Amino acid sequence: MKPANPDAGRGLPGHRIADHMRFHRPIAHLTSTFGNDAFALKAEAFARFFGTPLFLGAQTLIVGLWIALNVLDIARFDAYPFILLNLAFSLQAAYAAPLILLAQTRQAARDKANAEADAQHREAIAVASEQRQAEAAQNSEQLLQLLRQNTELTAITKELTERVESLTRQLHAHFMNEGGKP
Repeated sequence: MKPANPDAGRGLPGHRIADHMRFHRPIAHLTSTFGNDAFALKAEAFARFFGTPLFLGAQTLIVGLWIALNVLDIARFDAYPFILLNLAFSLQAAYAAPLILLAQTRQAARDKANAEADAQHREAIAVASEQRQAEAAQNSEQLLQLLRQNTELTAITKELTERVESLTRQLHAHFMNEGGKP
């Protein structure tokens, strides 16, 4: 059974635990660069793979093998000007460039959305801080007012105590003078 308040038992009594990600949830759909379907995930993985050392090493190995096979007459499928190799590079560039540009555009959109969410979060923190400062100032003023009232009440209590003491002495003196007379 779940408690009615998920924050119950945490933090100060009666206070809610702050949800620090509340400004980032509206932009969560931008997390995946190309969307969330299978093609999008594969396209993103492919675009990310282009800049890795593994890709550069594999491409260098394939090109070296391609040229070696054709120059050494082991397999003659692309003669010296390597037109087929050039066509393969063109095809690769035709697909890679748009994927990389799309990834950069979406990353810029994510960065902008995250920056806006961070700015909203900072603004909310500033507003909350100002509210706490205003409450603290109000509490301080109330405490000063209570201290003034306490001081006034202490002075009045002292004055009344002195009057009671004076009246007690007068009564004592009065009864002592009357009690001594026949």
